[in-house]
Amino acid sequence: MFPKARIPSIANGTPWKGPGIKMILPLMLCFLCITAVSAKDAVDQPKEISNPKNATAINDGHILLNSYSFNAKKRSSFTINGVSEQINRGLTVIHFQTSNTYEFKTFDTYGSEESAAEFLKILKALVNGKGTYMILAHDSASKSLQKFSGEIGAMGFKTLSQLVNRQAYTAHNFGGKISEKVHDISIHLDLAIPARLDDKTIYFPKPSWDFEPSTDRYIAHAAGEVNGVKSTNSREALDENYKKGFRLFELDIIETSDGKYVAAHDWKMWARFTDYSGSLPVSHAEFLKHKIYGKYTTLDMKRINQWFAAHPDAILITDKVDDPIRFADQFQFRDRLIMELFSPLAIEEAAENNITSMISQEPLARLSGDKMAYLAINKVKYVAVSRRIIPSQTDFLLKLKENGLKVYVYNVNFDPGKDEKYVFENELGLVYGMYADKWVFDEPEN
Repeated sequence: MFPKARIPSIANGTPWKGPGIKMILPLMLCFLCITAVSAKDAVDQPKEISNPKNATAINDGHILLNSYSFNAKKRSSFTINGVSEQINRGLTVIHFQTSNTYEFKTFDTYGSEESAAEFLKILKALVNGKGTYMILAHDSASKSLQKFSGEIGAMGFKTLSQLVNRQAYTAHNFGGKISEKVHDISIHLDLAIPARLDDKTIYFPKPSWDFEPSTDRYIAHAAGEVNGVKSTNSREALDENYKKGFRLFELDIIETSDGKYVAAHDWKMWARFTDYSGSLPVSHAEFLKHKIYGKYTTLDMKRINQWFAAHPDAILITDKVDDPIRFADQFQFRDRLIMELFSPLAIEEAAENNITSMISQEPLARLSGDKMAYLAINKVKYVAVSRRIIPSQTDFLLKLKENGLKVYVYNVNFDPGKDEKYVFENELGLVYGMYADKWVFDEPEN
């Protein structure tokens, strides 16, 4: 999916760590010169600042580009007025339609010659159409692009035509002139957003996904948010989010030091939530002595079973635990249990024992051969993946959908602007549902 994003007008209060005193006088002189330039000329001469530390500050009216090579071992991204997008391997093209709207698409110009040819086609269209654009590379970008180096160089992209694998790269044509940078590790740029753009051309049409809203599309992540607090895995969170409308509830299941199942994301987080300073993991008895933030009730198997007994239309989704037989034997409502599992062995054990499983992203990616056949043989009906893979895995997600699998995405609220409403409006239909912190699905759309 390649969404057209509307840029919010927000400012971040992060203080700017400016240059030292030796840089002040030259900057002041530069500022005096710039003020003598007309407004039109100022648009044609965009601000471009290399940031050797990292372009992470959020500046209203600015675009921050972070291009990382393979050797940097970091994720490339761009941030426009505080809205960030992490990108996948290859070259990402960002096209501005106005100073407030843009669209983008990533092309795997390393691993796919077809994708490289599509990138070249788009680049030609942007150049011929005099579009305003930015390009940045992530990881490795040139393997399949090298076949087209002659055509790319003839278009004025000399650096791109000579790009080698495992290099960082950026380009833009702000001000009507191609500006390119390349580095073996990373490039960080801060660019002023061009003003008075008016380009109605759509190069990356946004797919439209039809779906019917239903309660089973929304899983309360770690029991859901309660009083603004996330990831409590608490009884109060279950109560509050049941009242709001959730019927599917995820709980993170881990073990105490004496082998009892309890609900907590991990022991370090639990200790932070409870101000516990002793050794970890704790015993079952010690676990029950503490409350989350002093007021939210922790859950062991007894309390989990009691709650689901009192809510006969609620369904439990487990996370973390990868022993389906042992856990299902302790949960009293196997017909209302879906277990996210993390290994082929656990998936196969669940199938043999009629335990409903949800395969997680990593074991699914590691499956060799016919993935759809494996899922069918092992009675897998559900899939859990990060929403961050959607742009690069749209075709695979469509294949899962066509084969009757319900895909739920996590990492909702992990990236700025990518909350429950965003997923509902832009990604549901391609994927079946989401792990949500908040229930927002009864609110009217704007």
